[in-house]
Amino acid sequence: MTARSKTALSLSLALAFALAGAAPLAAQAQPADAMPSPDATVEAEQGLEADDGGLTGSVSADGAWQDLGIAITTFATDADVPTSTNAGSTAALGRALSTVIAADLKNNGLFKPSGPVGLPQPSFGEVQAPNYPIWTYRSADMLVQGYVHANPGGDLTVGCYLYDVALKQQLAKAGWQVGPADWRRAAHKCADMVYSRLSGESPFFDSRIAYIAETGPKSHRMKRLAVMDSDGANMRYLTSGQATALTPRYSPDYSKILYLSYLNGEPSIYVYDLRTDTQKLLVRSRNSTFAPRWSPDGKWVLYSMAIAGNTDIYKIPASGGEPQKLTDSPGIDIGGSFSPDGRKIVFESDRSGTQQIYVMNADGSQQQRITFFGGRSATPEWSPRGDQIAFTHIAGDLRIAVMTPNGRNMRYLTNSWQDEAPTWSPNGRIVQFFRTEKNSGVASIWQVDLTGRNERKLPTPVGASDPAWGPIRP
Repeated sequence: MTARSKTALSLSLALAFALAGAAPLAAQAQPADAMPSPDATVEAEQGLEADDGGLTGSVSADGAWQDLGIAITTFATDADVPTSTNAGSTAALGRALSTVIAADLKNNGLFKPSGPVGLPQPSFGEVQAPNYPIWTYRSADMLVQGYVHANPGGDLTVGCYLYDVALKQQLAKAGWQVGPADWRRAAHKCADMVYSRLSGESPFFDSRIAYIAETGPKSHRMKRLAVMDSDGANMRYLTSGQATALTPRYSPDYSKILYLSYLNGEPSIYVYDLRTDTQKLLVRSRNSTFAPRWSPDGKWVLYSMAIAGNTDIYKIPASGGEPQKLTDSPGIDIGGSFSPDGRKIVFESDRSGTQQIYVMNADGSQQQRITFFGGRSATPEWSPRGDQIAFTHIAGDLRIAVMTPNGRNMRYLTNSWQDEAPTWSPNGRIVQFFRTEKNSGVASIWQVDLTGRNERKLPTPVGASDPAWGPIRP
């Protein structure tokens, strides 16, 4: 329902040369081989440590870091050998890795990187010993270099280095051992490292998005559950389209997706297990059912259900069991998004006569309206930082807006005909939503940062709606 119409793949990742004091990416991961030096010795054998000095800072709303000149070169390789990746040989893979990193940093709107096209390609030995005068001449403030090495077993070792050109100093370095199919994750991890080191913010590029893929005419549209990387790559369908799928949400641990399905006219809430590609029925009813949502600890599921003309919000254990009714007011109570600490729930209700946004405690107590902006307000989603709530404001057009949890400081992020259903990036700095074209009715996924100035359409092979941005991948 729109506001207008009323496995995961496992990846052996480890920090081969992490930032000083950083925790490992996964407890079971084995350290990746460090970069082989030109004489084929292994740097890791010497106890490689990362520099921790240099640039520090934080992101400001005015995009203060946008003036940084970040040069991103083609990743080097010690030998150009074939790989089983879709990028080709290690040389081609080096170009592909740096292209993904540059796109990540450019598309978030915070930085303006250059490269890898048009930039000098460092030799394998220069990855750890940059030719600083070249980059000073090119007015680069920061330099990102790296390497890719094909291991005998077929896995890849990818190293990533960040340098401050003016200080002639290494700021950060990290490495990952990945399977051939997961090379893009290493690129996203490198972009995350650069983003976090320069901005002081939490990363978000190595994350995934669940959404509804739409095909067919408006009167008979097929809606399938699909997933993709944060940049739109590696898209795959999870459902066949025999039953309409709606409103997906990733579980906090990335292992499952919660979604609503209409099979034979009966609304059903399913939990899709990404590890086994199987699904389990959680709730089925002949009554209209809406908007299933996880609790932050993954132990509960919120949903709305209409009985005898009255729609209320319920909470049920994620493992199944008896639902608990949280609202009981005349009208329609829909949605529900937990605060990050799990103590409160934000939802929409028309109990006042129009759709507005309310907040209540997690047990349903102390329900309080917080929107008084005029027009209608719907589809609220609490930021993972806890400091803002994104929602759809309806006053003629549908626009994405944000406000503080007390309902103050509302401001628009978009200004189009029909933008709705916001979802947050893992670090709470970008809002994703879907936009419907006025004449065709075709939907597509867009995102915008909190300044409202950096708007971007995500590439999808077919129409797309109901995005759900998952947490950073483990």
